[in-house]
Amino acid sequence: MAQLWGGRFTKETDQLVYNFNASISFDQKFYRQDIRGSIAHVTMLAATGILTEDEKHQIIDGLHGILEDVTSGKLAITSEYEDIHSFVEANLIDRIGDVGKKLHTGRSRNDQVALDMRLYTRDELLEVRELIFELLRELHKLMKENVETYMPGFTHLQKAQPVTFAHHVGAYMEMFKRDYGRLTDIYHRMNYCPLGAGALAGTTYPLDRDMTAQLLGFDGPTLNSMDSVADRDYVIEMLSAFATIMMHLSRFSEEIIIWNSNEYQFVELDDAYSTGSSIMPQKKNPDIAELVRGKTGRVYGALMSLLTTMKGIPLAYNKDMQEDKELTFDAIDTVKGCISLFTGMISSMKLNQAVMKKSAMNGFTNATDAADYLVNHGVPFRDAHGIIGQIVLYCIDKNISLEEMSLEEYKAISPVFEQDIYEAISLETCVGKRNTIGAPGKTAMEQVIAVNEAFLKSIEEA
Repeated sequence: MAQLWGGRFTKETDQLVYNFNASISFDQKFYRQDIRGSIAHVTMLAATGILTEDEKHQIIDGLHGILEDVTSGKLAITSEYEDIHSFVEANLIDRIGDVGKKLHTGRSRNDQVALDMRLYTRDELLEVRELIFELLRELHKLMKENVETYMPGFTHLQKAQPVTFAHHVGAYMEMFKRDYGRLTDIYHRMNYCPLGAGALAGTTYPLDRDMTAQLLGFDGPTLNSMDSVADRDYVIEMLSAFATIMMHLSRFSEEIIIWNSNEYQFVELDDAYSTGSSIMPQKKNPDIAELVRGKTGRVYGALMSLLTTMKGIPLAYNKDMQEDKELTFDAIDTVKGCISLFTGMISSMKLNQAVMKKSAMNGFTNATDAADYLVNHGVPFRDAHGIIGQIVLYCIDKNISLEEMSLEEYKAISPVFEQDIYEAISLETCVGKRNTIGAPGKTAMEQVIAVNEAFLKSIEEA
């Protein structure tokens, strides 16, 4: 097929070179965005007198026909076209004749692909943000239901202090709230229209770039034509945000995998989000959590690949930048799938609350509170720390918990202990008295849940 740019050349491009150069296999995803951008461009060309009203209507009708036929499957996007822009323009000319050749007036494929990429990533970013919102709603529900579901909190994967499941989930609530905010920030920075920048130096046609930007829902036109076609910061930012989202999902998945193990049994995953073994009939594997954890590296790879691609590119457009698409498309699909499946997994998993509470009791998570008890009875903290250390060693030797020691055993180590030690080291007391904002106490958690409720409501009403 003759190329739209073939006038300068005296012989056909080698087929291998053509195939290597072509982008139609992946940028066909842009067909809706490409046609939408073209309709806005033609509308502006007519408003500025560059095209007649009749030419505008012929072109727009033709573009709508192509859109309908591609969407219905009547018109196939094939490899005989170099890219989606060539496909649309060639089919438009076939349908309406020479008037279709005026579609490209005042623009280049450089600003055209820059527009398509912005429109596509903008749409996809909003979809990912909506999925994050649904995940936040599920986390919020888990928090409200588990303010008094006790479990051990960990550092270094060692039991540290008692918390609640609401408090633990609340940590991820904060992470994904930040992710939601990052996506919103990126949307505002990316929402400027590059169409009209031309190849790199604008055009002599009296384009109304403000009108084009408005028609396409942008906040305004980009302000430097070279940057307009050479910028992929918004894609890098988006991939960076996606990588952070995946990191958060992966951390949570790792904990779910541990909690689901025979040794912990804190949670039981629904059958729909688990698989069995082909040889071991007793197995119930947390495959979705493991796949989310595994696919995180895939999204990291997309970010690093694009950063590497862009690092040595001089202004303005270079063909290297074509490499932004496939890896971005894959990262988008991966993130969307992982968030959706993860949300379904946590919404259907069952908590073994009794096991979680027993684990907190058996791990000396209340040792710090026992030390605080001594301090409150006049023992210097350093001495109190040493006394509780002796008690923990005693309990390990006897294979008992702090709650299971008799008062006589306590007094044998320190006469300061009295009957009220048992109330002081109960999980309810250990957690309940921690009520500074951000702590796991019920009063503090209810404050945070109210803040989250308002946050989610503000999004729903926006």
